[in-house]
Amino acid sequence: MKQYSLNGEILVLRVKKSPIFIRGILFFFAFASFLLPLIGIIMSIEDGKGLHIGYFIILFLFGLIAFYLLRISLWNTYGEETIVLNMPTIQYEANYGWFKDGKKTINSNTPVFSISQIGYEEDKIGTLVIGENDEKIESVVKIPINQIEELIEKLKIVAGTV
Repeated sequence: MKQYSLNGEILVLRVKKSPIFIRGILFFFAFASFLLPLIGIIMSIEDGKGLHIGYFIILFLFGLIAFYLLRISLWNTYGEETIVLNMPTIQYEANYGWFKDGKKTINSNTPVFSISQIGYEEDKIGTLVIGENDEKIESVVKIPINQIEELIEKLKIVAGTV
């Protein structure tokens, strides 16, 4: 199964979904991290202990944890990256399914496409890198290296750098 699709100038890289059990646990802890402190605060106020500033601090901290876990859960479920090759600009956007993030734009008339190897050499997994030095876009989607090599050949044709 290919983790990418290239339609004209639009490249979409899809995250390989993690097992449903793992995603279920992540979603559970994401929602529990927000709901449990909120329920505890409501019950404490009902017992007559009043409203304290500590409640807001706890709710804020656990809200940040919940947001981070939700973001990881969504990435592992719906995650994809969209790269638009409108020469001379290249636009990048990460899509989490429920929201989008990580927008970046670089200028390059002749982009350089390369592979950044991830993990052990025998795993043969890497990420796509477009550009060089400070002006580059690094994908976070882990793709088998043979697919990235095939993709780079197609991208060179689209970018006109063959």
